[in-house]
Amino acid sequence: MTRIVDLKRNLSLLTDFYELTMSNGYFLNGMRDRVAVFDMFFRTVPDNGGFAIFAGLEQLVEYLENLSFSEEDIEYLREQGQFSDAFLEYLANFEFACDIWAPKEGTPIFPGEPVVVVKGPLIQTQLVETMVLLTINHQSLIATKTNRMIRAAGGRAIFEFGSRRAQGYDAAVLGARASYIGGCAATACVLAGRRYGIPVVGTMAHSWVQSFDSEYEAFKSYAELYPDSCTLLVDTYNVIKSGVPNAIRVFNEVLLPKGFRPKGIRIDSGDIAYLSKRARAMLDEAGFADVKITASNSLDEYLIRDLILQGAKVDLFGVGENLITSKSAPVFGGVYKLAAVQEQEGGEFIPKIKVSESVEKITTPGFKRLYRLYDKENGKALADYITLYDETVDDSKPLAIFDQHAPWKKQTLENYVSRPLLEPIFSKGKLVYTLPSLDEVKAYCTEQVNTLWDEVTRFENPHTYYVDLSQKLWDMKYNLLEEISL
Repeated sequence: MTRIVDLKRNLSLLTDFYELTMSNGYFLNGMRDRVAVFDMFFRTVPDNGGFAIFAGLEQLVEYLENLSFSEEDIEYLREQGQFSDAFLEYLANFEFACDIWAPKEGTPIFPGEPVVVVKGPLIQTQLVETMVLLTINHQSLIATKTNRMIRAAGGRAIFEFGSRRAQGYDAAVLGARASYIGGCAATACVLAGRRYGIPVVGTMAHSWVQSFDSEYEAFKSYAELYPDSCTLLVDTYNVIKSGVPNAIRVFNEVLLPKGFRPKGIRIDSGDIAYLSKRARAMLDEAGFADVKITASNSLDEYLIRDLILQGAKVDLFGVGENLITSKSAPVFGGVYKLAAVQEQEGGEFIPKIKVSESVEKITTPGFKRLYRLYDKENGKALADYITLYDETVDDSKPLAIFDQHAPWKKQTLENYVSRPLLEPIFSKGKLVYTLPSLDEVKAYCTEQVNTLWDEVTRFENPHTYYVDLSQKLWDMKYNLLEEISL
């Protein structure tokens, strides 16, 4: 078997097959230049939370900038026997020409609102569906899960330890990136550290301790090798009877004589609340009050919160499988739906709606904008407001908003400021957006989460944040529903 070394992957065929068969059909029906608008949005927040975190935009940009079909791609499609030669020629000379809008990475987002808007030739807007979804769905899922854990930790740092539990190497690397956006302080994934500049951390596994004749010798050797970053894993045999005492002995015999202070110990099993309290007392008594205690072992936001409530003396948390897979809610559920078509350049946008007996699956039609409304006095986010593209928000006037799923729930906003959330990313296929650094994305995420009310960020029964439709958009949607029901 020939070994394939994938130095630079071409992801252009990372589509669902129906995207290609439909595009071939559009081409043969003379619809290749018809302009379409698609929205990506999601319906429910993972873990029944109050909000999600938008992530993955940088990787979507990378994909779209490199979107082209190689000779090998075209030949493979030709072998399928379902595509016209003219369509394959179109793909061979493909040039991306769409406009795209999206929020800044790290933005809190809510169900039902457009988070990626793609406008352009119908074929092209259809072809990018899968990559828009998988790129944004995955990283938004992990960033959202991470942020829950960060909030549970109450200011204590969380390290991402999940590479070996991720569903594949891309999920490990990009999951580490998303976790950093969501608030993690560092990752154990070296490739993610190299690729994205995320701080990398790691000490030892139980196998290091087991490889020596004694726990003391394992600790002593490690301290001699890494005196300026010495954190010891103390639960291989017995945390209280041997692990912490041997760590203290090594700190005194190896590190202090060389002029170094130990960094920490890690507990990876057992009753972490109890063991951390005992370990803290032993370290403090021995003169190591500055030594940090890290806890790991299948942690999630609820265990982290409970440990803190129980008074656990944990300074840092290492979180693996429950973070990198979002184990409790492993699907983000974003969808990509046609919202409008334009028969000719510069013409009117014809709204399109998908109707379902499941009310939550009825789409909001039209070419739209998205605004966030903030309280002028405290900077808190009050609501999100979806309008048609030709509408603006006059925040000098009171604005009546309502819950689109319960329109009798109304509120009039005053003393607020409106800000558009959707940034232009591509114009006619050309990148017009300056991608921020990952540290800037992370800082922005923290800043924007802090604009949310505590009632929205709580874990249990969070307050439902308003995502409202303008009156004009509301009327359009329900007029279409009326027409369809006739």
